[in-house]
Amino acid sequence: MYTPAITGSGVFTPDNVITNAELVSAFNAYADKMNTQNADAIAAGDVEPMQHSSEEFILKASGIENRYVMDKAGVLDPDVMHPLFRQRSDDEPGIMTEMAVDACKKALAQAGRNGDDVDLVICAASNHERAYPAIAIEIQQALGCKGFGFDMNVACSSATFGIQAAADMVRSGSVKCALVVNPEICTGHLEWRDRDCHFIFGDVATATVIERIEDATGPHFEILSTSCATDFSNNIRNNNGFLRRTRPEGLTDRRDMQFMQNGRKVFKEVLPMVSKHIADHMDAEGISNADLKRLWLHQANKTMNDFIGKKVMGREPAPGEQPNILQDYANTSSAGSIIAFSKYSDDFTDGEIGLICSFGAGYSVGSVIVKRHG
Repeated sequence: MYTPAITGSGVFTPDNVITNAELVSAFNAYADKMNTQNADAIAAGDVEPMQHSSEEFILKASGIENRYVMDKAGVLDPDVMHPLFRQRSDDEPGIMTEMAVDACKKALAQAGRNGDDVDLVICAASNHERAYPAIAIEIQQALGCKGFGFDMNVACSSATFGIQAAADMVRSGSVKCALVVNPEICTGHLEWRDRDCHFIFGDVATATVIERIEDATGPHFEILSTSCATDFSNNIRNNNGFLRRTRPEGLTDRRDMQFMQNGRKVFKEVLPMVSKHIADHMDAEGISNADLKRLWLHQANKTMNDFIGKKVMGREPAPGEQPNILQDYANTSSAGSIIAFSKYSDDFTDGEIGLICSFGAGYSVGSVIVKRHG
């Protein structure tokens, strides 16, 4: 048995930024257009008028101020209200592969590795641009990796579930060096025309290199333990899929073909689940909250993170103990906790311990306890 370690991490950040002000302006223009088109039905009481959004509402509801996106023009066009991507030929790299390769190269450079050192690629993300062939195999080819690759989808928990799978394979000896990459084009499945959620998501890609600790060439994080759990719920869902065309009116524009969330139930049910999961994981490993230097949490909502941080630490987390990045990136599904880890881990010294946690649809929750060496 071998000891796995995270030896590198990387983040690809798109060039385009949408501010809350820009988003509100576009949404309100769309709302005004729809209210005008439905004026008679609204006057008759048959249709509810669309309410305006506001910067104050978004910030209070989420803590989000900006988001990075792969396409800005389509999202902000009141006649479109979704990203617009050109159709790529089958001979070109897919858009997820393009994002992933950037994040992977940064992670590999930090680890002192090249693509040919890697013998496993896991593409773990909440949505994949096609059913097959696996995006991971395309990434594997683009980077010149050996071995094999496969896709994984556990929604917002995909990154930590992917890390557990890779760590287990490194631990068993079936692979020596793995890449877990999370290319998240969340803007593609967000319903930008829904006031309750139009501000939630952004786009990004993250990557981590996981290998045998004795092969690490620089500072690294030993993976002390991983833990994953699921408990089925439909409160966060997307009903799109390859069977859509087989059903009556399956190709019509339906709200449930995009991101759906019962926010109040999610808040009420997920927070206790996640808090208990982390506490149980730490207790099983004999780690107290006093042993933790930092929590790198899933970046969905500031209020949720503050609640979890307080539960885990037994007090209000001190500045830096539970860093948030969602004010700049918004919710990036599985990638959020890895962005936080990548950006806020350089200050660790030898022997200090931290915990990565992601959670979301499923319900699902995954946690990774790490210790710094070097």
